[in-house]
Amino acid sequence: MHHWRRDVVELAALFTAVAVADGVANLVGHGPDGPALLSVSAALLVATAGFHTWWARRHGHAPPTGDTGARPGSAEPQAGPAELSSGVAEESALWRMRTTVKDAPGSLAALCAALAGHRVDILSLQTHPLGEETVDEFLLRAPGALAAAEITRAVALAGGSSTWIERADAHDLVDAPTRVLGLATRTALDAAELPLALRQLLGRCTIRSLPAASGKSGRGAQAVPVEGVLEDTVMRLRAPEGGVITVERPYLPFTPTEFARARALVELDARLGPRVPGGHDVLTLPEGNDITVRRADTGDLEAAKAMHERCSARTLSMRYHGPVGDADRYLNHLLSPRFGRTLAVQTTSGRIVGLGHLLWDGDETEVALLVEDQWQRRGIGAELLGRLVEMAVEARCESVYAVTQSSNTGMVAAMRGLGLPLDYQIEEGTLVITARLEKSAARETSPRHGECVSRD
Repeated sequence: MHHWRRDVVELAALFTAVAVADGVANLVGHGPDGPALLSVSAALLVATAGFHTWWARRHGHAPPTGDTGARPGSAEPQAGPAELSSGVAEESALWRMRTTVKDAPGSLAALCAALAGHRVDILSLQTHPLGEETVDEFLLRAPGALAAAEITRAVALAGGSSTWIERADAHDLVDAPTRVLGLATRTALDAAELPLALRQLLGRCTIRSLPAASGKSGRGAQAVPVEGVLEDTVMRLRAPEGGVITVERPYLPFTPTEFARARALVELDARLGPRVPGGHDVLTLPEGNDITVRRADTGDLEAAKAMHERCSARTLSMRYHGPVGDADRYLNHLLSPRFGRTLAVQTTSGRIVGLGHLLWDGDETEVALLVEDQWQRRGIGAELLGRLVEMAVEARCESVYAVTQSSNTGMVAAMRGLGLPLDYQIEEGTLVITARLEKSAARETSPRHGECVSRD
């Protein structure tokens, strides 16, 4: 509709221009100075057209950037709408970094400027004062193509020394106070969480629990004061039961702040005393018998001893890798939440017929099973093993290992039934099977719908 209106206006203007031109021509052509006036008019028109062309080329038709807020044009191509809508961004990597700087004004600012120069984003920062120096701990997001060596080089040029850096993951995005409170909550709910909480608080480290020293020995708990001992890469803390908890991290010294946090977790555990989460699962075996799977601790010591007495010598030998005269002497250690987690299988009458242990062995994790003879080959061992592996996954363990004999076909079959990558090693006549944990595969080991599947 707008097109025909515009055409009518243009035609009217054309007719008007023709009429005006005809009148001017008649006026000028019949006058004495007509030719001169026409020549001068033509020259003025040519000059005006030339000036307009020069002005347009010099200044263009766009308004000045100062009037619109627009940025000057760039020679580099800009991302189009398709690229923006696709959500594709440059890959980035998370890093945990610790460096030492002089405790002087401007030292931290110099580090931040050096990191910003490499397009490194600081997600969190903790400072650990050490007298004349300060240890700064960063969580960084850096471009994926930026190598760790380039980051440490930039930090060194900015005044950082003794720099340590490693890749981080999504768990490190939680700020330090929130993470510490979460670890304290886990420790309060379950005594077996203390070693795991210390490991997650302090990073990759080796944690060992040593029993209380005898009266004749000058080592052990008697050599550790109540407030603990910090020695560079080793800290020793008084365990609640009277022993010693030793934490070692050779690749990175502990700071007084880390020592104070670890000591606070141990003190919390000591004040709360022995505790194991309640709850149990009732499962139905293929032949129709019901069994109960629950957490166990030292309160089940007598029932566990009674189960040992009902087990044959061969079953005990398979479990403890050789002749065992009094296997129950291991039970107090195995059932203690300080050294790991234990699952017990009991019948409807309350008799324990199976035990599964997840043991914290320094920075490694061991799984061990014992099932009473007449309850073997009913899927109980596989059920226990699957649940123990799930616990290890929740504890963020990278692998679990089982020590057995090559003739223990039941244990070998149960490990294979996990559906996880396995490594086999023979050490002094015993078979060590290591399973590398994968969350998806570990979950598949759990029976569905409350039934225990038999795996012979």
